Amino acid sequence: MDASSDPYLPYDGGGDNIPLRELHKRGTHYTMTNGGSINSSTHLLDLLDEPIPGVGTYDDFHTIDWVREKCKDRERHRRINSKKKESAWEMTKSLYDAWSGWLVVTLTGLASGALAGLIDIAADWMTDLKEGICLSALWYNHEQCCWGSNEATFEERDKCPQWKTWAELIIGQAEGPGSYIMNYIMYIFWALSFAFLAVSLVKVFAPYACGSGIPEIKTILSGFIIRGYLGKWTLMIKTITLVLAVASGLSLGKEGPLVHVACCCGNIFSYLFPKYSTNEAKKREVLSAASAAGVSVAFGAPIGGVLFSLEEVSYYFPLKTLWRSFFAALVAAFVLRSINPFGNSRLVLFYVEYHTPWYLFELFPFILLGVFGGLWGAFFIRANIAWCRRRKSTKFGKYPVLEVIIVAAITAVIAFPNPYTRLNTSELIKELFTDCGPLESSSLCDYRNDMNASKIVDDIPDRPAGIGVYSAIWQLCLALIFKIIMTVFTFGIKVPSGLFIPSMAIGAIAGRIVGIAVEQLAYYHHDWFIFKEWCEVGADCITPGLYAMVGAAACLGGVTRMTVSLVVIVFELTGGLEYIVPLMAAVMTSKWVGDAFGREGIYEAHIRLNGYPFLDAKEEFTHTTLAADVMRPRRNDPPLAVLTQDNMTVDDIENMISETSYNGFPVIMSKESQRLVGFALRRDLTIAIESARKKQEGIVGSSRVCFAQHTPSLPAESPRPLKLRSILDMSPFTVTDHTPMEIVVDIFRKLGLRQCLVTHNGIVLGIITKKNILEHLEQLKQHVEPLAPPWHYNKKRYPPSYGPDGKPRPRFNNVQLNPVDEEREETEEEVHLLNSTTL
Repeated sequence: MDASSDPYLPYDGGGDNIPLRELHKRGTHYTMTNGGSINSSTHLLDLLDEPIPGVGTYDDFHTIDWVREKCKDRERHRRINSKKKESAWEMTKSLYDAWSGWLVVTLTGLASGALAGLIDIAADWMTDLKEGICLSALWYNHEQCCWGSNEATFEERDKCPQWKTWAELIIGQAEGPGSYIMNYIMYIFWALSFAFLAVSLVKVFAPYACGSGIPEIKTILSGFIIRGYLGKWTLMIKTITLVLAVASGLSLGKEGPLVHVACCCGNIFSYLFPKYSTNEAKKREVLSAASAAGVSVAFGAPIGGVLFSLEEVSYYFPLKTLWRSFFAALVAAFVLRSINPFGNSRLVLFYVEYHTPWYLFELFPFILLGVFGGLWGAFFIRANIAWCRRRKSTKFGKYPVLEVIIVAAITAVIAFPNPYTRLNTSELIKELFTDCGPLESSSLCDYRNDMNASKIVDDIPDRPAGIGVYSAIWQLCLALIFKIIMTVFTFGIKVPSGLFIPSMAIGAIAGRIVGIAVEQLAYYHHDWFIFKEWCEVGADCITPGLYAMVGAAACLGGVTRMTVSLVVIVFELTGGLEYIVPLMAAVMTSKWVGDAFGREGIYEAHIRLNGYPFLDAKEEFTHTTLAADVMRPRRNDPPLAVLTQDNMTVDDIENMISETSYNGFPVIMSKESQRLVGFALRRDLTIAIESARKKQEGIVGSSRVCFAQHTPSLPAESPRPLKLRSILDMSPFTVTDHTPMEIVVDIFRKLGLRQCLVTHNGIVLGIITKKNILEHLEQLKQHVEPLAPPWHYNKKRYPPSYGPDGKPRPRFNNVQLNPVDEEREETEEEVHLLNSTTL
């Protein structure tokens, strides 16, 4: 849909173009006129029993009507149950309908697991391709290439004759400055090639394949329509470019985009089942289950995936969706385990086994890591949003390919000299999580050994750090600074980019440094009172890998503000169930510290930056404004455009549709009565009129349109009338003009409304849409206008139906207020009640 042709659609929550925009010039209001005299009757086109194709569907960038979709589903369910006893075929259809939900989540889980395994294997191979190639089997990565080699030693397990670096292939040198420079050049070449190919595919074939996808999925699950975002082209391109983006070495992860990939699978499979293809609300139940499957295969955490869908992305999560999410996560994890992409017979790459329990004193450094995670999260959100906003407002954002190439080039040039930044980020996290055992050859485990030790045991006592450990700490400090800076500029570029792994890497680096510091402190000062009770000489007291795991959880929690699901994901990810209390302490601390600087997580911040119509249930509305302060039209706006139930012609309605940009119209009884009858959507009116012109004879521009149940009498020579009662919402949600906005916002959140009509004594005054509420919330945040006075003050100041001379006001927002004797008495009673009430 062209945004320029429909710049402001305030009536149904639809037309929430991206970004939200104000319209300074509204459409001209069409003046309604009465029809001809009413003397006789004629035949009507009754559409009550005949469904009109297209009615009830939604345009792109519109919000669904949750209430209408749920009513449609209940009606479909009743119709199927009433017919299932008629024949065996109807019973079969009923069983198929009942099992279709389990079938679609099964297919989604199978596809998600298969694609995740494919992405993991391809990304590992292409990442190693930057360093060299396996001559014996080109499709093997570095580790697989040396598995079957007899020449590889344990200390140098990554070196074997079958694996050749690019320097060995091109210049024939394995060591020396020439070899280093050639490997450096080839590393940069492959990184730029992968990044350029990824951004080019995204730009040409599927622009929606960029980014994490989680902010958009949260918006879609809240009821917003983004055509093509979960389509087959997006799925195909995102799968390919995700491998390329991860292999390029950019500071991003594949875990967030895997949720997008899984939701694409769920959306595509839902079209195979009419129960979900024709109902947008039911389709979102499948997408909630698909997001759980995505996290399940991203981290190997089925339970964490279900909790992630419940806590972070889902807007509507009934109990049956919980069961189906659990089943989809189970199927996806089973498929991934069958593929075994990591070659370790486990679902995850980071599985660790620690042999030392944690002690009470260690809660203090764990909480400090939580503070660091909260500070990192607050800094990252502000810095990344500022950079993304600058990208949108400057010419730099018009050249996405150039931006990706520049970021990839800087990343590759700086990353190669440092072994910890040259590593794949997932491999880096694995090394930081791993405890130092007797068989570890990493420089992080280069401790000075006790020469009196006579046997190899699992629990190695705390030892003094060697030269390798101190060198690794300096390299990790440089890697920490590098990761912090590059992640800010990488998240949001036009390639698939996840945030989970980079945030965990930053936390793991900080945690490992803190863990080594505490370990050395305990070794050299074991007689301090904080160590004396539980850390004896020669005992294994401190596990630096545990600190890395806690730091990773804290930094990820600081960025996303997840709590329960994050703790479950991390202990499923690492197998560290015994350390759930330190994880909980660090995650809660990071959330509290982050919330002190702003309650928004990174996904909510990007939703607000892009202008998506998302009402966050976590936010509290604490202001004192009323519905009359938010409703449209405002005092200086054109009057409210309404339809009458039986006094308008087809031409009248078509003219009103063409001359206004509103996406729906209240239907009233007549110009004299002004009582509310229902609400008709612009799209439904257009489709119904076009359908009637094609299928029915005698429908012309002068045909009377009737929304009432009974047809008024018309002259015999008048054209055939058109009855459109079937498209009328007979029970639109209404509030009075003095309803507090706190209640209105709560209604919109819990019922998923598109619009709500505002009435005064049963007479329509205006309308509030989802977009109006979002604009109002944004104005209150920015303090564009001073906060409204208390509601009782507004109650007395609000213009009554009568003027100071006692005569009824002629019109208010194009609504005639009829002179009613009880009106003034009611107003005086209300004022007296308010004055005598203690507030």
